[in-house]
Amino acid sequence: MYGQGILKGLWVTFRHFFNTYVDDIRYAGRKYFRQENFPIRQGLKAQGAFTVQYPDEKLAVPERFRFTPFLVVNDPDHPEAPGEDWCTSCGICAKVCPPQCIWIVRGSDPTTGRPVPQPTAFFIDIDICMNCGFCAEFCPFDAIKMDHNYELASYDRTTHHIHDKQHLSRPLSYWKNIAPTTALEEAVARGGWEHPDVLKAMKKAGQTAVTPTWENMFAKPEPPARPLPPADAADEDPAKAERLRKREEALARKRAAEAGEPAQPAVEATAPAPAVPTGDKPKFDKQAMLEKIRQRKADKG
Repeated sequence: MYGQGILKGLWVTFRHFFNTYVDDIRYAGRKYFRQENFPIRQGLKAQGAFTVQYPDEKLAVPERFRFTPFLVVNDPDHPEAPGEDWCTSCGICAKVCPPQCIWIVRGSDPTTGRPVPQPTAFFIDIDICMNCGFCAEFCPFDAIKMDHNYELASYDRTTHHIHDKQHLSRPLSYWKNIAPTTALEEAVARGGWEHPDVLKAMKKAGQTAVTPTWENMFAKPEPPARPLPPADAADEDPAKAERLRKREEALARKRAAEAGEPAQPAVEATAPAPAVPTGDKPKFDKQAMLEKIRQRKADKG
């Protein structure tokens, strides 16, 4: 029939128009403010037109929406490790990144120089980032997620568009706010709200993690119960304690005789010498790293 397509299009338009008012009446004006309505407005069950008076009025983007990545850290009110990074600087996100826009500097112990599982510096060039989400998909510790902040325009792309670790860090509660359904699913699969390494340590120690639910999503985590230290065998057996004391005294007299010095008590003779620092380790040069990144962008054109 001639004009049937036009009638179908008008029917779809009017249906969305009237469903907008039905949706407003159903939520009674609370659809933008109540937390329990947030997943519905983000999901596929939302109805009606989505045109708003931007930027005065903004609607929440869907949970599946992804923009620039951010790093997950513990909440400031965490009982044991407030603000601690979930990232272990394993480098998997930098390896799988298609445009190679991630730079990581692994931390090291200032005394021994050995690497520690925490990043000293973390940079992401959002001008190069293609928002694919591979970094969040392949991260084995759930330490990097895709943000919903899409208003990142600025006049200086050489400095403001290279996000450092301080700019990228967001608490776990922030991820729960912008993606509650996804955060709950990940926590259930992980076995708790804590970092995967913490959950493994708790399981090894025989402790039970808090089961992730909607009710305890924003509850303050309780510090895990620590197992009591094993009782000293010398305290249980007085005879064994006396034998150990006599043995220590004999070893102290022997060492003193070999050194030609008067014997010292066993506790003082076996006390370890205080560690002497070998020198200050050079600090990480952030400006040099930023200059290196800018030069790399300039070479790519």
